[in-house]
Amino acid sequence: QVQLAESGGGLVQAGGSLRLSCKAPRMILSVFNAVDMEWYRQAPGKQRELVARITSDRVTEYTYSVKGRFTISRDNGKRTSDLRMNSLRPEDTAVYYCHTPYNNYWGQGTQVTVSS
Repeated sequence: QVQLAESGGGLVQAGGSLRLSCKAPRMILSVFNAVDMEWYRQAPGKQRELVARITSDRVTEYTYSVKGRFTISRDNGKRTSDLRMNSLRPEDTAVYYCHTPYNNYWGQGTQVTVSS
């Protein structure tokens, strides 16, 4: 059963923007409100890395390379977490995954490709 489902990936030119969305359709609302939501990415030949996190208190954290360009958000009522990506670079090309430490749920991933 799908616990987290991402959408919004695609192909974009360098300097462009994309918005990724993660929905937790099966998560009880009270649980979603209490969990951290995270976005990871994995580029070919590289380890999966944490890109951004938003806590239940809406405290946000970003990996250094995306600070000032990416914004993570959450809508508890919709049980979604979005990752807004601006000023995209070719090195942002990766499969992006939604994750929550709650039961270690992962989404299936969505491909983001940034052309130079």
